[in-house]
Order: sequence, then C-alpha cells, then structure tokens
Amino acid sequence: MTPSVHANPPHDALRDTLQGIDNAAQSADRPVPRLLAVSKTQPAAAVARLAAALRERQPDRIPAFGENYVQEAAAKQAELASGTDVAAIEWHLIGHLQSNKAREAATLFDWVQTVDRAKLVDALARHRPAGREPLNLLIQVNIDDESGKHGCRPDAIAALAAAIAGHANLRLRGLMAIPAPAPEPAVRRQAFADMHRCFRALREAHPRVDTLSMGMSDDYPLAIAEGATMVRIGTALFGRRS
Repeated sequence: MTPSVHANPPHDALRDTLQGIDNAAQSADRPVPRLLAVSKTQPAAAVARLAAALRERQPDRIPAFGENYVQEAAAKQAELASGTDVAAIEWHLIGHLQSNKAREAATLFDWVQTVDRAKLVDALARHRPAGREPLNLLIQVNIDDESGKHGCRPDAIAALAAAIAGHANLRLRGLMAIPAPAPEPAVRRQAFADMHRCFRALREAHPRVDTLSMGMSDDYPLAIAEGATMVRIGTALFGRRS
C-alpha cells in the first residue's frame, strides 16, 4: 500500500480535524456531524492507531472507517482480527461496488454508502448473512450529473429508497455524494445545498432516514454549512499519499 506523509503525529492530526469539524458546525449553527475516517491505501496498523485515538477522544462512539475496495478492506480486517480492533470498528464501503462483489461486501461491511441501482440492492439483500444486523445503506447521488460518474440521478432516489425499504435485512439511512471538484467554493456549496434538498425530501417519505454523507478534507466546512451529518476525511487525518 502507498505510504502517507504527515507532519503531525496521529493524535495531533485527529485533534485538529475534530476541532475543525466542531468549528465549522458552530459557525454554521449546525449539529456536529459524525467523522468517517477514510483509510484507503493505509495499512492496518495505521487504522488501529487512529481507532485507538478516536476511542480515547470519543469513548461513547464506535470509530468508523471508510474503504474504497472490498479486497483491501478484507485484508485489513483479517490482519486486525488477531486483536479486538476489527470488532470495535464500524466499516463503511465508500467506493463503487460491482454486483459480483456484493456477497463479500454484504458480509464485510456495516454500511455501504454507494448504492446507485436496484440490481445492487437486491444482491446485497440476498447476501447479507442471516443473524446479522440489517446492512445500513446510503444512496449515492450524482448531484452534478457528471458524465461517467457513479451515482443515480436525483429523480431516481425515490425508487431506490423504496427498493431498499422492501428488504428487512437492509436499512435505508440516507444519501451520499461526491460533488464535482469545482475550484469555486460557491459552486461546491450549491451542490451540497442541492443534496440537502434531496435529503429533506427523502426524509419526508422515510422519517427514519438520518444520514447525509458529504464533504471531504478540502471542503467539509462547506458541506457542514449545508447540512452534512457525516464527513469523510482522509488526507487531514493520515496525510497526503506520497
């Protein structure tokens, strides 16, 4: 895996990130969103260190980590399985999921944030192991209608939400988006605002929906200002991938 470069030790990076999230929420008069640590390309040891630091700072929360690839997450979980770390981590899939990987994803993850088609909903429901808690799902929305980008159109949200709600072993939690990396903050903020409108509409139809996952290391204050309830932070925590 590609190593990262970070000037600060993990505890300092976590402290600064949590403070930044708190400051952004306070400035926008919004609730403090949940932190999802994006650990793609990071070794299992780095995940374990950050998870331990998160438990110290937020003892009432289970540390949540986001992975892009099923195989990479499986390898990390296997390495962490010798201790208690893997059981004390909530695992989120935040990368595109092919239907032929649904069996593994439904077993390995607690959340899948990138559901964008009915075929995937059915596959995840079919492969979620019996006896496990329902698999938490977010619908990924291509809010900027970018060509070739994963995610459904906003007008497809309702049908996907209904498909998820039709399975007892799946739990609809909300929406996720990765807006286009526009250099103008106002453009990104508009995309986040559009997502929040979609989120409100979804919650009217499904009142138990509670999660709007948007915002990353370089734009999370804008996402928080527009109502993000979860931000996905990698670089600010682990450093730039060299």
